[in-house]
Amino acid sequence: MISRRDFVKNVTLTGGAMVVGAKTSLAGQSGRNKLHLACNQYPWTVFYRRDNRDFNKELDAGLGELAGCDLDGYEPLANNPQDIERLAPLLKKHHLEMRSLYVNSTLHEREKADESIEAVLAIAQRAKEIGTKIIVTNPSPIRWGGPENKDDAQLEVQAKALEKLGRELRAIGLVLAYHNHDIELRNAAREFHHMMVGTNPVYVTLCLDAHWVYRGAGNSSVALFDILKLYGSRITELHIRQSKDNIWTEAFGEGDIDYPAIAQHLLEINAHPHLVLEQAVETGSPKTMSTIEAFQKSNQYARHVFAPFA
Repeated sequence: MISRRDFVKNVTLTGGAMVVGAKTSLAGQSGRNKLHLACNQYPWTVFYRRDNRDFNKELDAGLGELAGCDLDGYEPLANNPQDIERLAPLLKKHHLEMRSLYVNSTLHEREKADESIEAVLAIAQRAKEIGTKIIVTNPSPIRWGGPENKDDAQLEVQAKALEKLGRELRAIGLVLAYHNHDIELRNAAREFHHMMVGTNPVYVTLCLDAHWVYRGAGNSSVALFDILKLYGSRITELHIRQSKDNIWTEAFGEGDIDYPAIAQHLLEINAHPHLVLEQAVETGSPKTMSTIEAFQKSNQYARHVFAPFA
């Protein structure tokens, strides 16, 4: 099964999702009282890989299946503006919105940060033209899959570059949302926390990937809900994935993470983030249903849990 890090490092574009400003309603409505629910590219890639298929090569058919699961939007990973050009007509064909977009960046090295920022801005400008509102980025680690950790000097460089990127995006009407995996939770979560406390909330919001926080903190719901309490007002996007006994489930449902409690907390603080399914499979995940069945079930449960956001 392809790993999340290998996917994020190497994949070429296939999809996107939504919206604007902390403490602002970012959930959106495709129709009256209709919850807007998007899906990230990564889970479709790994589900297709499980069936010996290539989602990127079958992008037209794949987006048709995604739309057929009653999902409203698609969040792709883009490496360059040409990826957006390829995707735009297919989104229109399948009546899918791309309210958010996932991009990689290298920000901890001073000599590479400005170049990376310019690359992200070029992609973002083209994406804005077809309705994108949120740019999600996960600053790259020192080495994908490696044990190395960024030192204090690198974290300070990265935070300044991240804020600069957020400032530049805000100037063209877009929102930057910081995303993490488990690696940023190492060493008392020093990288994750510095990206929050070392940046201005006006320019850097949070894409909360609930399960990566949970896993990175040693499968801790306590740590996850502490993050919610600390930075909840900065959450403009929520990535949704579930596990059971700490292994990703085929479909989003009840499990290790109390998503109804997350939804309730967000409502209580008047945060209405853009909702993006990222229910993927990994080694040990069950295989009891087809890809379509899994996403239909995930869609139904997510709409049940987050219904108040409509």
